[in-house]
Amino acid sequence: MTSTNDIRRSFLDYFGSAGHRIVPSAPLVPHNDPTLMFVNAGMVPFKNVFTGLETRPYSTATSSQKCVRAGGKHNDLDNVGYTARHHTFFEMLGNFSFGDYFKEEAITHAWTLLTKEWGLNPDKLTATVYHTDDQAFDLWKKIAGLPEERIIRIPTKDNFWAMGSDGPCGPCSEIFYDHGDHIWGGPPGSPEEDGDRFVEIWNLVFMQFVQENDVQIGELPKPSIDTGMGLERIAAVLQGVHDNYDTDTFKALIAASGELTKSATDGDNTASHRVIADHLRASGFLVADGVLPANEGRGYVLRRIMRRAMRHAHLLGSAQPLMHRLVPALVAEMGAAYPELVRAQPLIEETLKLEEIRFRQTLANGLRLLDEATATMPDGGTLPGATAFKLYDTFGFPYDLTEDALRGQGMTVDRAGFDAAMAEQKAAARAAWKGSGDKASDDIWFDIAEEHGGTEFIGYSGHEGDAQVIALVKDGARVDAALAGEEVVILTNQTPFYGESGGQQGDAGKANNDSGFSADIGDTSKPLGRLHAHKAKVTGGSIKVGDAIHLAVDVARRSQLRANHSATHLLHAALRQRLGGHVSQKGSLVAADRLRFDFAHPKPLTGEDIAWIEAEVNRHIRENDAVTTRLMTPDDAIAAGAMALFGEKYGDEVRVLSMGKGVEQSWSVELCGGTHVGALGDIGLFKIVTESAVSSGVRRIEALTGEAARLYLAGREERLREAAATLKTTPDEVPARIATLVEERRRLERELTEAKKALALGGGAGKAEANAPEQVAGTAFYGQILADFDPKGLRGLVDEAKARLGSGVAVVVATKDGRATVAVGVTDDLVARLSAVDLVKRAVAALGAQGGGGRPDMAQGGGPDGAKAAEAVAAVREAMAGSAVAA
Repeated sequence: MTSTNDIRRSFLDYFGSAGHRIVPSAPLVPHNDPTLMFVNAGMVPFKNVFTGLETRPYSTATSSQKCVRAGGKHNDLDNVGYTARHHTFFEMLGNFSFGDYFKEEAITHAWTLLTKEWGLNPDKLTATVYHTDDQAFDLWKKIAGLPEERIIRIPTKDNFWAMGSDGPCGPCSEIFYDHGDHIWGGPPGSPEEDGDRFVEIWNLVFMQFVQENDVQIGELPKPSIDTGMGLERIAAVLQGVHDNYDTDTFKALIAASGELTKSATDGDNTASHRVIADHLRASGFLVADGVLPANEGRGYVLRRIMRRAMRHAHLLGSAQPLMHRLVPALVAEMGAAYPELVRAQPLIEETLKLEEIRFRQTLANGLRLLDEATATMPDGGTLPGATAFKLYDTFGFPYDLTEDALRGQGMTVDRAGFDAAMAEQKAAARAAWKGSGDKASDDIWFDIAEEHGGTEFIGYSGHEGDAQVIALVKDGARVDAALAGEEVVILTNQTPFYGESGGQQGDAGKANNDSGFSADIGDTSKPLGRLHAHKAKVTGGSIKVGDAIHLAVDVARRSQLRANHSATHLLHAALRQRLGGHVSQKGSLVAADRLRFDFAHPKPLTGEDIAWIEAEVNRHIRENDAVTTRLMTPDDAIAAGAMALFGEKYGDEVRVLSMGKGVEQSWSVELCGGTHVGALGDIGLFKIVTESAVSSGVRRIEALTGEAARLYLAGREERLREAAATLKTTPDEVPARIATLVEERRRLERELTEAKKALALGGGAGKAEANAPEQVAGTAFYGQILADFDPKGLRGLVDEAKARLGSGVAVVVATKDGRATVAVGVTDDLVARLSAVDLVKRAVAALGAQGGGGRPDMAQGGGPDGAKAAEAVAAVREAMAGSAVAA
C-alpha cells in the first residue's frame, strides 16, 4: 500500500523533476486575500502571481497546500463525519504555470502522473471539459486516447472557474475516477451524478480569459495553469478504498481515538471517531499557524471545530479530556511533512486541553437542558428556536452543536425562530446600550458592529496584513468613499493595528492598495471594545467601502510600545516583591516614548527602594527569558496566580502573559490583552525617571526603556561632565567637590549673618533702620527694621536686644524678597502682663496676614507685604500702650 506521505512526496517529486519549483505550504491564514477566512484552495498563495501583482523567481511551481473549509461560503463542517469525502482540513496537491505552459502540457502531466507514475487503470478515468472548450476535448483524445463518451462536455459553471467577478478566468477540465458499479452513482452530467461511484480527483483550470463584472472582455496575455487534487481523495484511490476515512492517516488517528476512549471504531461510533480525527487535524494545524480559540473571527471557527469534536468524545463515553492526548498521533502521522506541527506540539496540546476542560461544563449544562426540552418531542420533531437560542445565549452552547446533537434523534431545529430570538436580543442590547449614558454620536459604532461583528486583531503575530474595508466614518457620519486630503476613520474586517486599551496607546502606520490609494494612520482606537478604528489621512488616490487594503504598522513605534508595556509588568512584580502584596496597579500609560505606572502605596519610595527595583527589573531583562502567552478563563487565570490589571474589562477568556523566572512560577503573571516583546531582552534597558504622589495612598513612577533610557542616561552623563568642567575636577570627584562648596557657602552665610547682626546692633552703615530704646506706657521698647536680612537670625537679635534692655519689649522686622518676618521678645519680668504671642499677632496683621506664635517671652510670624514693616513695629507699640491703659 502506498502511504499518504508517499503519495504527497511522489507528486512533488514528479513536478519537481519536470522543472517546477517545490513551494512549501503557506499558512492557513491567508496573507494576500482579506476576503478569505482561511486558505481554501491550493492556488490562494499564488493569487497575486496570477493577477500580475506579484512576481516570483520561477514560472512553474508545485505544492501540497494546507486548506480549511469550515467558515463562510466554503463551509463543510456540518457534513464532516457523515460522508466519505467531506473534511474541514485537507491537503491540495497542485501544479501551476504562470504564463509558461498551457493546456497540452497540463493534460500531459496529469495523464502521465496518474497512469504511468501511479499506475491507475486508464479505463477507470473520465474527463470533463467546458462545453465550448473544443481544444481541451481534442487534447484529451490525442494525449490520453480517451473515447469521446468519456470526455464529457459540461455546460454549467462547474467547469468554468473565475477568481472573482473581476480578474482571470477560464474553463476547467476535471478528472473523475470510477470506483466500480458496486457503488451507486453515474458519471458527471448524468442524472445519477450525485452518487459516490464517480469521484472527482483532479481539477485542471485553464486561465485563459479576463473578465469584468462577470463579463469576459478579452484573453489573458499569458494564459496560465492552476490545478488542484485532493490528497485524501487520491490516497483513497491509490490505497484501493472508496472512503477517505479508510486511508492510512485517518485509520491511524481513528485507531488512537478508539484506544483512548476504549470504544469500537465502527457501527454507531463511526461518525464520532471520524469527526474527532478530522477535527483534530484542523485544530492542530490552525493552532500551529497562530489561530487560537476566540469568540469572533477565525478563533470562533476554530472553537466550533474543537467543540464539535469534544462533543463526539463525550458521546463515546470519554470521561476525561481526550483531544490533547491524540496530538502525538497527529504529529507522528504528519509531523515529518509539516515541521510546524512538531514545533507547536506543546501549544496544541495545552490549547486543546484547556478548551475541553472549559467546554465539558458547558456541554453538561447544555445537554441537560436539551434533554429536558426534547423529552416529550416525537421522533422527527422540531426544537423551538427560542429553546436553541437559550442554549446558545445562557449556556454558550453553539447552534450547530444543538443541530448536531438532534441529528441522531431524527430531529431538527427551528432556525427561523432561533434567528428571531437572536434579533430580539440584539435589539434589547442596543436599547440598553443607548440608555447607558454613552454619547449619542457613538451610536454609529454600534451600527457597524451589529452589521459586521468585531474587528479581528491579527497583530499579535505580525505587523502587516491585508484587510477589507467594512465602513468609513467622517465627521461622525458614515460615508461611502474618501479622497486624497480627507481625514477619515477606516474600519476593516481584520487588522494588525492595536486599538488603544488597557493603558497602551493605539498603533500608527500606513495603508495602501494597488489602485493608488495611500494613507497615513495616526492612531487606532477601539470603540465598544470590539472595533478597531484607524484614524487616517488619505495621502493619495481614494478609498471606498469594500476595497481591499494593505495595512502596515509602524514597526519601530510598535517595538517601543511593546518594550514599555512588558516593562510595566516587570515593574509591577518588582514593586510587589520590594514593598509588599498590598501594591496594586491603579492606572498606567504605555506610550512609545515612556511609561507611567500608578500603584497603591502609602508613602514615598526611598532611594534604596528605587535602586533595588531598577536593578531587579534590569536583571530579568538581561536574563532574556521568553514571554509566553496562554488563553484561559479569567477565573482559571486568577486561580493560577495571574493578576488582573486595573481598568481592563475581561470577557469569557483572557490572554495570560508570563515573564521572568520565579521560584515556583514565572516572576510576573498577569492578564493582559496588549502587545508584548517576544523575549525580555528586547526591552533593552529600564530606568526610573521620577517617583511622586498622585493622591492619598497612590504613587506614580515614570520610566523609560531601551533607546530612550540610554539617551536619558547619556544626557545626564553629559551634564555631569559639564559640571565637572565648571568645577575644574573629574566626574568622579564632583560629589565631594560640591559637598565642599556647600559647606563653604554655609560658613560664609553664617559669617555674613553674624556681620549683619553686629551691624544691626551697632546701627551703622545705613544697613538697618534702628531706633534707640524708648518708653511706651512706662515700659522700655526697642524696634528695628532690617532690609535683606535672613529671618533665621531674628531670634538671636531679639535675645540680644532683650539683654540690653534688661526689662522691656523688643521687636525686629526683617524684609527679604518682598516678604517680612517679625520677631517679638518680652523680658521675663513682664510676661505676666505682656505676651509676645499677642504682640506678634498684631504685627502680623499689620503685614497683611494672620497668625504667628511661640512662647510668652518669644514669638515670631510673617506676612506677604514687606513694605509695611514700619506699620508692624507701630502695631506692637500701640498694643503695648493699649495694654497699659487697660491695666
